[in-house]
Amino acid sequence: MSTQPSDNAEPGAAPAAVSTDAGNDNTPTVTGSEPDAAKHTEEEPKVVSPTELKATAPVDNESKPAAAPAQDTDSPADVEESVSTTAGQLSPLAQLWKAAEGHAHFEIWGVPLSDPERHIPTHIILQKFLNANDGQVEKAKDQLLRTLDWRQKTQPQQLLRKMFSKAKFGGLGYVTTYTAGDEPAVDEPEQKEVFTWNLYGSVKSLDETFGNLQGFVEWRVALMELGVMEINIGGAIKPITADYDPYKMTQVHDYKGISFLRQTDVAKAASKECIKVLGDNYPELLKEKFFLNIPAIMGFFYGVMKMFVSKNTLKKFHPMSSGTNLAKEFVNTKVDGLGDKLPAEYGGKGADLKTLGKAPIVQ
Repeated sequence: MSTQPSDNAEPGAAPAAVSTDAGNDNTPTVTGSEPDAAKHTEEEPKVVSPTELKATAPVDNESKPAAAPAQDTDSPADVEESVSTTAGQLSPLAQLWKAAEGHAHFEIWGVPLSDPERHIPTHIILQKFLNANDGQVEKAKDQLLRTLDWRQKTQPQQLLRKMFSKAKFGGLGYVTTYTAGDEPAVDEPEQKEVFTWNLYGSVKSLDETFGNLQGFVEWRVALMELGVMEINIGGAIKPITADYDPYKMTQVHDYKGISFLRQTDVAKAASKECIKVLGDNYPELLKEKFFLNIPAIMGFFYGVMKMFVSKNTLKKFHPMSSGTNLAKEFVNTKVDGLGDKLPAEYGGKGADLKTLGKAPIVQ
């Protein structure tokens, strides 16, 4: 299986053309491939100030600190079994840890890596890389080391402090979190649902937003880092397995108002680069992905995705011709009334994204 990307639908490219089955507006059939499109609301995002970021505490990677301390809670037996040795043979997670331990960069997704036998957050991260590669240790190790290389070079946690252009990126993306009650139990990660919203429909200028490829990718990575911080793997005390993993996010791409867009070079380049960067470096973080308000004429984006993502990942993609039906999709969740918590424009009764959402800093 090819590595499962965490975010496979991106900027100026819209998903495939869709034809809606009669009587069922929520399950359109994806066809063809055409241009990419942008989306967004013109409302200003909720600025994440440096003060607010104290809670997430981006890691300074200039000097490698001591390994993260073992958590106070007893490590579950399945964690010990998954990383222990058997007859002198290192377990898959122990092999990944050995490879990561020798790397100059020590952090992934804001978590300082440590011995997975004693540190559940590291266990979760390494298991995600293993799961993304169908349990194949060498492939998982290769992706893990390439991710460490990329994070060492890019310093994505520092992008949480970077000031982005409001004219280019203001209101283009948000992160929202919905919980069961005010404070869900830390040992019940299913009681929290994290959403990342990509609002490409309100992009005012393709050239302005996507023309500087590096600038756009940095903004998109910053949004992804915000989403991962909301998942809070660093505070997790419940491990995952190949079959159980609640530490994922739902992603929504809204293409409302982009029917005028065409298959431009800058949109295509931005889509391809984001698919690659996010797919390579954020494995097993996607729960479901919804493409909303898709114009029937646009299929380029889906065609691009099919070239890079696995069939299992494609099964998580849900193109919908109407964004107001989104709330109806969230029935089987431990966050009671999740659909009602969504913004009204998506069929819920909750606060709008500008009010509730977090976003990369813009000015």
